[in-house]
Amino acid sequence: MQFKDIIGQEATKQHLVNMYQQNRLSHALLFLAREGVGGLSLARAFSQFIVCEQVNGKSNQSHTSASLFGEDAPSVSNPIDLNDSCGTCPACLKASKLIHPDIHYSYPAIKKKSDDAPYSSDFAIEWREYILQNPYGNSYEWLQFINAENKQGNISAKECDEINRKLSLKSFEAGYKILIMWMPEFLGKEGNKLLKLIEEPPPNTLFIFVAENQQLILPTILSRTQLVKIPLLHQQDIVQQLIHKHGLSNDIAQSIAILCDGNYREAMEYLQQVEDNWEVMLRDWLNSIIKSGPVAQVKWIEDISKIGREKQKQFLKYFTQLLEYAIRIRTIGALGHNSSNAMKEGQQSFIDFAIRFNRLCDFSQQEAIVKELDTATYHIERNANAKILFHALTIKLYHIISNKSVILVS
Repeated sequence: MQFKDIIGQEATKQHLVNMYQQNRLSHALLFLAREGVGGLSLARAFSQFIVCEQVNGKSNQSHTSASLFGEDAPSVSNPIDLNDSCGTCPACLKASKLIHPDIHYSYPAIKKKSDDAPYSSDFAIEWREYILQNPYGNSYEWLQFINAENKQGNISAKECDEINRKLSLKSFEAGYKILIMWMPEFLGKEGNKLLKLIEEPPPNTLFIFVAENQQLILPTILSRTQLVKIPLLHQQDIVQQLIHKHGLSNDIAQSIAILCDGNYREAMEYLQQVEDNWEVMLRDWLNSIIKSGPVAQVKWIEDISKIGREKQKQFLKYFTQLLEYAIRIRTIGALGHNSSNAMKEGQQSFIDFAIRFNRLCDFSQQEAIVKELDTATYHIERNANAKILFHALTIKLYHIISNKSVILVS
């Protein structure tokens, strides 16, 4: 992955390049980035930049040496932008496919067998597939991708021993050996096994920790790293990506960018919701609850029980996001002029829907519905029967909306 492939974050990219070029690179970096803003992508692009043969001069050295038969060495112009990796040398091609022998990855994993310790390398094939498909994914989706289900992922003591072993070896090709640890929050006290290596690393060894929550990282590791804070994505950067990569209209792209709040992973979820037309499904459900009655409710429950767990969760999340947006509209006076402009730029149907819902329910009712939706999502993740779950949820929403009965969620 090159820097140019990453959405926005221009200031952070330049900061990383400057650290390398000005020889101010610490041996242990902590990329602190909220979910969906590109922390892991920046770590991948930076590691590719470091091992790139054009950047570190290996390619030029091979081209400018005297030829075998004594002719003058050809003059080589260097058109490569040294603020990014070239993307074409062997090192870049390997790094982009996550198979460079000097770039190691560590991430939450589960036991493959009950008597085995969890190792990241056990899931190397799945890791490459997942990250190449979902560069802005999160830890929950990754663990579901490897069928963790109810198992807790972690970075184990055995994994730390393996890291110590790998980084004690000489580099194969590049000048640097690099370890990218994604989600060090999953390190327990076992992470103290890495302290000596972090404190006194072999020459040209680089640690890049990519984290979302600074409070969950071992203080002993935190104190030994150089912090690089990665900001939320700018709204316009997300808009441009949605227009150019996904072919959305400006209005829909603006609407999604407003709602996702700088989180590109959430933008992808909203894009899926646009394709699946959750708004129509939600309107049908609410109409069956408020107007149509039991026959329409049973038909709707039959339909949603057939679409699969993941889409059921996405639908409930869409409903939750609508409620959150409706609450934001309620407080428009407090939020001021910027939010008013945001509403004008957003997708009008979504806004109209949220406004109508504000007329239907007050704040306490909306809060009660959100709690019920969260509970339903929890049970879907644990293989609850969809028909029974949505039937019970429909009854609860009827009482909350029609009877203003909030006591159900006490």
